[in-house]
Amino acid sequence: MGLARVLQEAVSKQESYMKPKAVLTLAVTSLASLLGAVAQNTNHTPGILISWGEQVIPYVSPGTKFTSVAAGWYHSLALESHGLVVPFGGNYYGESTVPAGLKGVVAISASSYYSLALKNDGTVVGWGSTGSIKSIVPEGLNGVVGIAAGGVHNLALKNDGTVVAWGDNRVGESTVPTGLTGVVAIAAGASHSLALKADGTVVAWGNNNWSQSTVPAGLNGVSAIAAGSYYSLALKDDGTVVVWGRDSSDDNAVPTGLSNVVAIAAGEFHSIALKKDGTVVAWGLNVDGAGACNVPAGLSNVVAIAARYLHNVVLKSDGTIVAWGSNNSSESMVPGALNRIVAIASCGTSMTDRGHTVALKDDGTVIAWGHRDYGESMVPEGLSNVVAVAAGGLHNLALRNDGLVFGWGKNEPSAVPTELSNVVAIAAGGDHNLALKNDGAVVAWGDNSVGESDVPAGLSNVVAIAAGDAHCMALKDNGMVVAWGDNWTGQSTVPAGLSNVVAIAAAWYDSVALRNDGTVVAWGDNYHGESTVPPGLSNVVAIAAGNFHTMALRKDGTLVAWGNNLEGESTVPFGLNGLMAFAGGYDQSLAIAQPHPRLGFGPYDSGASFDLNLQGMNCISYRIDASTDLLSWLPMTNFVSTNEVTSFRDSSATNYSRRFYRAVLQ
Repeated sequence: MGLARVLQEAVSKQESYMKPKAVLTLAVTSLASLLGAVAQNTNHTPGILISWGEQVIPYVSPGTKFTSVAAGWYHSLALESHGLVVPFGGNYYGESTVPAGLKGVVAISASSYYSLALKNDGTVVGWGSTGSIKSIVPEGLNGVVGIAAGGVHNLALKNDGTVVAWGDNRVGESTVPTGLTGVVAIAAGASHSLALKADGTVVAWGNNNWSQSTVPAGLNGVSAIAAGSYYSLALKDDGTVVVWGRDSSDDNAVPTGLSNVVAIAAGEFHSIALKKDGTVVAWGLNVDGAGACNVPAGLSNVVAIAARYLHNVVLKSDGTIVAWGSNNSSESMVPGALNRIVAIASCGTSMTDRGHTVALKDDGTVIAWGHRDYGESMVPEGLSNVVAVAAGGLHNLALRNDGLVFGWGKNEPSAVPTELSNVVAIAAGGDHNLALKNDGAVVAWGDNSVGESDVPAGLSNVVAIAAGDAHCMALKDNGMVVAWGDNWTGQSTVPAGLSNVVAIAAAWYDSVALRNDGTVVAWGDNYHGESTVPPGLSNVVAIAAGNFHTMALRKDGTLVAWGNNLEGESTVPFGLNGLMAFAGGYDQSLAIAQPHPRLGFGPYDSGASFDLNLQGMNCISYRIDASTDLLSWLPMTNFVSTNEVTSFRDSSATNYSRRFYRAVLQ
């Protein structure tokens, strides 16, 4: 069925000085086709991966340039070239929920479950966990030129060379030494603090249980400092590095011969150094197999580095970002980097309180991230030619184009029956799985504690399958639904008279069906409201279910979500559109979005003209129109395209009290 989709973004520009005001609207009109199963992206059109809720991967337009990076425990921050903060990774306490309207940022810092931003007016903004008041910036703090977020405390460097500290102070980490002045740089560890003075000496205070606050005698000529969780680093003017504190003489000892270093960063048990030639060196421990010390092969042209806990984030000279190490909470999933994704699946269990995600790329390869204790995020080497993926409680499945199924993760559910073949669809539950064969028959395996692997005798002519924690669903070619397995919340009791169903989805303890009239029916557990379909919901073309929430895509391209929203998984990002697939996970939601333009704008010049930048338009054929009333549009001709950004100046903007612009796909 055809679906006309309008992508619209409005930006209001208001200046305090006396110049004409303008309201800008970018509308991109295109035509897309939804095949009724967009939740699975059956036409395998590649797009950009985004997620929201407990784990955040925001949409970033192609060609976006970054100027700075920061790493927290389970999340990361990036600063766009025009002063906006882009978070990615865990959002357990709102650390990846950037305050609305925050702009003009010149520096960022991240730590355990909170984030800090320094604005160009010298003020600081904090968000995330307020425990030990660590994200609550002291009232009246200004004149700041540098920030550092520690484990549960923060530091701010003022333009007079003094330091302000706040947050937890149980071991004196927030007690700045009396008379400390002449400071040019600061760093904060888990519970200790460092300050670099203009004379090249270092001052440390706070926790000293690993001697991390005992500066080596005679240390001078220092040009940069970094604080790991329980150790400290110093970069000297001669390009060498000094370390002290935990494991400084063992696992975290500086590599022999390391030289020509220009920047340093420290994590929990590892350190990284940026060399003059733009390469990165890492050392320390690869704790829990996170791979924080495994620098990506060929990494070069790096200009800035950040490290925290078990992962690293670096900025390249072209404004792009590379991240590696732990990815349990998507902290190494760089926004926009996964731009050839055709299918996604996500799940998790209360046993781990963390989910995992598996994504299929358009070249038939698979990537996975999130919880990994059972190997569920470790894709089998050599897996290729994949056409579908499914995520279970602690395991994953992949369907190849030859009809064979592969599993990995927790042993029992991932052990695919050796005789299974001719499979056309797969579904993964808590500890069991389903496979739909090309003859319409269903095969189940794995746990069978409540009959979830007992396929009803005579079940045939099945066209779709779905699996919850311990229950199963099958859609027959006559539009009827069959369910079996666990029924303690009624999830396997199909509503009487339910017919004309075209799609099904199974949440952890409830079931969802989409009818051919565009309405949705849900039944089973409703503790979080996941089975309470919003009144009046209609024109739905696809459905998906997370562990405790439900989503529906309407014909107009809008996504509706309901149910659990503790982590924001049911709060659909404003302006989200152009979806080609979506999925629910453990306290998070994910989608594959079509790349679309992003509106940027420059300041008015002395002639009161208006400058616009359109990012992500370099591979799209389009025209730009202008209007004063949103009714009559005239094409603009004075714009210039480059490989990354299209810019144009409306020199006649001064003649209008307001002016609207749109980019129209050809």
